[in-house]
Amino acid sequence: MNSKYILLTLLLLIIEITIAVFVHDQFIRPFFGDFLAIILVYCGLRIFKQNILKTALMSLFIAYFIEILQYFKFIEITGLIKYKVLAILIGNSFSWLDILAYSLGFVFILLIENFEILRILWKLQFESTKKPS
Repeated sequence: MNSKYILLTLLLLIIEITIAVFVHDQFIRPFFGDFLAIILVYCGLRIFKQNILKTALMSLFIAYFIEILQYFKFIEITGLIKYKVLAILIGNSFSWLDILAYSLGFVFILLIENFEILRILWKLQFESTKKPS
């Protein structure tokens, strides 16, 4: 298990709950919250999975799947809307802006993770070219 991703998951979960409970605007809650949501899912999955691309794609698939459920009014049809927590988690309104937010979150994940990989490789390269003292 990866403690870095455990901490990031918990931090993002706290941020998402704070946004859901206290923020009622037109940008942070509907757009930035969705941007962070895919990162939260990714970090949660990365606790157990090591492959960056597969985990990022799985996170994007989950986000898109939930959005498709919203498009087809799944929560209303099944009667799950009466459960407030599920209604918040699944949501009840489809939006192309949500798809955009998830997609941008996916790109952000790949950029950050690949930057981290490049930084590690650079450091290894630099250390391997150092002359012994």
